[in-house]
Order: sequence, then C-alpha cells, then structure tokens
Amino acid sequence: MNGLTVFTALQRVRDAAFTWSVRSGFFRFGSRSRILLPFRVVRGEKISIGNGCLIGSNSWFMIPVDDSPTPTILIGNRVRMNQTQISAVSRVVIEDGVAIARGVYISDHTHGFNQPDVFIRDQPLDRIAPVHIGRGAWIGQSAVIMPGVTIGAGAVIGALSVVRDDVPARTVVAGIPARVIRSLPGAEVRTERQS
Repeated sequence: MNGLTVFTALQRVRDAAFTWSVRSGFFRFGSRSRILLPFRVVRGEKISIGNGCLIGSNSWFMIPVDDSPTPTILIGNRVRMNQTQISAVSRVVIEDGVAIARGVYISDHTHGFNQPDVFIRDQPLDRIAPVHIGRGAWIGQSAVIMPGVTIGAGAVIGALSVVRDDVPARTVVAGIPARVIRSLPGAEVRTERQS
C-alpha cells in the first residue's frame, strides 16, 4: 500500500461520512448517491436527488428565494456531475442518466439589469422559466444552460456552449449561442414517436 492509495481511501471515507450526515437535509436523497467534498448548498430541503447519483466536488446547488416550490431542483437516477452549479427559483429538472461535465452552469433565472443606479446583483430576479434536461443527455464542459430551455433526451451539448433555445432529442449542439450541428442516429424515430 502506498500513500496515494491511503489518501484516496481516506477521501472516500470522508465523502461517505459527509453524504450520510447530510442526506436527511434534502427533500429526497436516493440510495447509493454520493456527494464529494467540497460542496455548497442553499435550501437543501427543496432539492430531490435520485438513486445512484454522483455529485462531484466543487458543485453548488442554490435556491436563492425561500418561496420556491418544493422540490425546486429535481435530479433523476444515475446522474453524474462535477463542479456543477445549479441555481433555481422555479424548477430545474434533470432526468435519469444525464452526464454533466466540469464547470457547467444551469439556471432558471437571471438578474435584472434595467436599473442603472442599482448593482446588477441587487436587482430583482428576471426571466424566470423552468429548465428541463431529458434522459441520457450529455452536457459538455463549461456549458451554460439558460432559463426556459428544454434539452431533449439523448442530446449532446458541446463544451463551452451557451444554450438559449430548446434542443431537440438526439441532436448535437455547440457554440455561442448553441446551434444544431447534426442529428444523432435515432433522432427521426424518436421525433416520430413523440408527435
């Protein structure tokens, strides 16, 4: 046994102990789900986490207003994320099997900026609209998901993309703003079944 093996084992024990100690503070916290430290959360009682999820280190879940619905952030089963920030006042839904790469930001609102004499951070929340990420989607590194966006099942969001509009199922989007690059196999079949 070497120092790296011991250190890794200690990290796992620490994260397991942390997860066990905070799980009751969530609206729901599924079995076999883990949170890796460091982790920040505001209003955990309004967050539902499914089974078998991995919430990677440096993730931050925030519900900035106390009158949000319960739950406000709904994370399905077997979701994987790392260094992910989610801010919700209406609703953010992440369905089963979604993979979220490092540094992704998801929000169902923005700050207003119409009052020139008030700091933007102090202005009322604006453009509040739910976000929905479909089953099995992949969100690339450092992508930004804006308010009101629905990402279809099995869609792929390219790294560094800013998603302002809905993304059809089984399509690849990339860019600022994100645009459809191509359809993936099964896109036509899935679309026909949904209509």
